[in-house]
Amino acid sequence: QVQLVESGGGLVQTGGSLRLSCAASGRTFSSYAMGWFRQAPGKEREFVAAISRSDGNTYYADSGKGRFTISRDNAKNTVYLQMNSLKPEDTAVYYCAASHNYGFPTRPDDYPYWGQGTQVTVSS
Repeated sequence: QVQLVESGGGLVQTGGSLRLSCAASGRTFSSYAMGWFRQAPGKEREFVAAISRSDGNTYYADSGKGRFTISRDNAKNTVYLQMNSLKPEDTAVYYCAASHNYGFPTRPDDYPYWGQGTQVTVSS
């Protein structure tokens, strides 16, 4: 089992940047694929990005391609989401999640472990 704690959210202007962090407990962090999801008010939780458990390959939703970068530091048990060129439509609660699956799981149901979320607000 793994526990996840996100940080780094906040208020930023359109075009700005934020770096989200997700710290994981436990000694087997490298054995999990990690993902970032977001949920805006009145909308379903949606996939943002994932990084594989083994080789660190990454996969992005179209909404974040070219603007967002997911990375992981297994020595620090931490996964990051660097978000650049932020838009008002990026406003949401951002969640990190851990999956036992190989590859790039994109469905919330693939992730049994979730953090509490961090709010990102982009002002126009």
